Amino acid sequence: MSRRRKVGILISGRGSNMQALIEAAKDPNYPAEIAVVISNRPDAKGIDFARAQGIATEIIDHKSFESRGAFDRALDAALERHDVEFVACAGFMRVMTESFVASWRDRMINIHPSLLPAYKGLHTHERALKDGVTRHGCTVHVVRSDVDTGPIIAQARVPVLKSDTAETLAERVLDAEHKIYPRALALLVSGAFRIEGEKLTATSPDIKLPVIIPAH
Repeated sequence: MSRRRKVGILISGRGSNMQALIEAAKDPNYPAEIAVVISNRPDAKGIDFARAQGIATEIIDHKSFESRGAFDRALDAALERHDVEFVACAGFMRVMTESFVASWRDRMINIHPSLLPAYKGLHTHERALKDGVTRHGCTVHVVRSDVDTGPIIAQARVPVLKSDTAETLAERVLDAEHKIYPRALALLVSGAFRIEGEKLTATSPDIKLPVIIPAH
């Protein structure tokens, strides 16, 4: 098996997607290992989980920095200290500077609770219900400077039920997120595709991109 690639996970809260990635990486055949979990919030519950799993953690409180750029430089230095090769944002509630995004270009991914390009930003479930859509879901994409943009690696679709509230829809989407994120990260770190500008090109004819998991 080829060398496992080192991944840093960025969180701001409980880190449920972080947990899904950590669990996936316990498989010795998974192509990534989690090198560090970093939170910008000292009270993030996900840090406790990561520590319990024996994973290195760092807290870089964004409130301790005078500017967004200063915070991003500290974050970048922490990732470098842990020899991180790829970054996975898992509920990381910070808008990054262009220079930080550029330094990790094509090596940083994010998961968003909608079928992008629909419903960028916050309150995605409430907006989907208001619009009366019949399908909702989540997207794993390569990070770009514009929020919730970038080449799409994978999407999972879930049905929107007439009885749904924002909370019940969110639960179903979150379950899909936990399935799709480890799969997308594995594709990235294993070199299953090339990123040419804003387009993904699979390196094998067996891989169809973006990966689409249908509603269930």
